[in-house]
Amino acid sequence: MLAPATEHAPTTEHALGPREWAPREAAHRERADALTAGRRDRTLRHEKHPIEDFLFTYYSVTPGQLRRWHPGAGVVLVGAGIPESDGALPERAGWREYRAVASRRPDDLVFDAAAFLERRGSTVDFVDRLLRSTLEQPATLGCFGLHEWAMVYRQTPDELRHSSLPLRLGHAGTDAVVEANPIRCSHFDAFRFFTPEAVPRNELRPTRATQPDMEQSGCLHAGMDVYKWASKLGPAVPGELLLDCFVLARDIRELDMRASPYDVTGWAGADGRPLEPVAIETPDGKREYARLQAGFAERGNALRERVLDAITDLRRAGTGGAGNAGSASGAGGAGPRTAGR
Repeated sequence: MLAPATEHAPTTEHALGPREWAPREAAHRERADALTAGRRDRTLRHEKHPIEDFLFTYYSVTPGQLRRWHPGAGVVLVGAGIPESDGALPERAGWREYRAVASRRPDDLVFDAAAFLERRGSTVDFVDRLLRSTLEQPATLGCFGLHEWAMVYRQTPDELRHSSLPLRLGHAGTDAVVEANPIRCSHFDAFRFFTPEAVPRNELRPTRATQPDMEQSGCLHAGMDVYKWASKLGPAVPGELLLDCFVLARDIRELDMRASPYDVTGWAGADGRPLEPVAIETPDGKREYARLQAGFAERGNALRERVLDAITDLRRAGTGGAGNAGSASGAGGAGPRTAGR
């Protein structure tokens, strides 16, 4: 049910008329439908995809939620609450995050930034701190995706997470790669899936508490997680930005699995072309991984900047003030720096 107009309406609203916001919403829905078509079709056929499904299982955003377009905080959608010809209210009028604007017509809707900050302020603060810290850290490009190898180290065939994919080098060959290479994983949500035998081999000990201090843009999982953090900010993140973050996560996921111990031969990527392994156990494979990793670090940092801009807009709209003094444009926008090992 549509939230009532409130006393703390933002003072820096920007209004979009139907001729402006309706085409953006339609374009967003069309793009989201194209991005999720494979997942939706497989769901109907009760089929699984060991690579792409991760984007919908680990990240708990459904295709339907991804399809919802939001303009971001502080943007009034003129006429978005006008009833349909049969008298039914449009879908957006039933979204709890939106309310009518006290100083405008009752069918002009805006994201209730103040209520969101009151309810999710601690999440906003965490995401803000994490993304800014990540931008400030030098990108480490020498991990070579060994986190995925450490997740299967000394496992038996029935213990593998992706039982539908064979190990490219077999179990003994996979263990040999782990034992022959230093592991320096800085990402807690990857490290926590290491096998017990692999944990002592990691040079670092990331924890949830130290995540903001250890996260760095060269980490593939940190790059994928930009999508997670954007989704946790809900309607504060413009729809176009959320889909851009999803695309980055999808592209990184493909490299993550191509460089993993699993054999992805026979599976296709988002562009329809067959996926080829990145053999990180070889010098050429390591160079290829680091090259692609650097590109993802740059893309991830550009999206982190945009998410931080959305947080600034959220705080400004929610308080009627200038928001956080430290804008995203000044948060490490020079791009990733490589650090020696």
